[in-house]
Amino acid sequence: MTEPVPVPPVDRADLRRRIDAALAAFLAQQRGWMAGVDEALAAVADALEAFVLRGGKRLRPAFAYWGYRGAGGPDCDRVVSALAALEFVQASALIHDDLMDRSDTRRGEPSIHRRFAARHRAAGWAGEPASFGECSAILLGDLCLVWSDELLHGSGLDPAAVARARPVFDEMRTEVTIGQYLDVLAQASRDTSVERASKVARYKAAKYTVERPLLLGAALAGAPAAVRDAYSGYGLPLGEAFQLRDDILGVFGDPGQTGKPAGDDLREGKRTYLIAAAYEATDDAGRKLLTRRLGDPGLDAAGVDELRDVITSSGALDRTERRITLLTDAALAALAAVDLEDEAREVLVDLAVAATRRKE
Repeated sequence: MTEPVPVPPVDRADLRRRIDAALAAFLAQQRGWMAGVDEALAAVADALEAFVLRGGKRLRPAFAYWGYRGAGGPDCDRVVSALAALEFVQASALIHDDLMDRSDTRRGEPSIHRRFAARHRAAGWAGEPASFGECSAILLGDLCLVWSDELLHGSGLDPAAVARARPVFDEMRTEVTIGQYLDVLAQASRDTSVERASKVARYKAAKYTVERPLLLGAALAGAPAAVRDAYSGYGLPLGEAFQLRDDILGVFGDPGQTGKPAGDDLREGKRTYLIAAAYEATDDAGRKLLTRRLGDPGLDAAGVDELRDVITSSGALDRTERRITLLTDAALAALAAVDLEDEAREVLVDLAVAATRRKE
């Protein structure tokens, strides 16, 4: 294939600051617009500024940016702004996910539905605070999804480039939404199969976190088929490995790092690969315990420890760690097989390690 056009190096440490600056500028613009509608919308602006700008790894725009660069795309602030739109898709998914899971916190702060329920309660308004919080979270999540379109299209990029990227952007948002539904379905139906857990991980996280952002950047750069194929070969296994690491953290992680209470995924009854592997490998007593305690919102620290013991003693934790290693190795092999801009290749290798390493 034709060698990508050489492009000058980028200050990698500065990329996150540029993404944050693009998000802050857009949110300031939206705050000004909402202020002209009604002063009550200041609470919406405050909540979304805090939610979007506080914390977050910025992994999706980073993968998209380096996918763009790897295909020879030149650095510019317009492309950073366009790819920052992925953070509004992420914010929408997290706000809705927290509501569906009845999570109290996100990144160490009250989740959006809890924040607005507290606002209702403090003001002494009519009706149920919880209902107001839930309605607010649905609407703010939807607003973030609308804003993701607005930021992508208002970035100032060549409309032809945006048109190339649009099908990838649309398919990504469809995939993460149906992945969320399959996750909810698995919990409701108590489907504990490894097959179902793997499919949920693929659509809810793997494609959405790594593959589609890479392909979005590739589309903006006009990348050839060989590069797009390599990005899929790298992105799908790496995205699944990332989700498996996240699933382990949801059970065994330190709340100081995860921003959520210890064992929250167990209280929410998430049917992850880790849990499916435990069901498959444990004995009858272990399966009965998992069935009885998984998804119990009142699960205490002792109950969390019991379930952790089942997961560990069944070999499910070790099996999941081995799968993370295999998937990461497959991703790196796919990346090594294609010609990319050197700096981008190096960063994508580093991102693979950062996304999947043990957090100990």
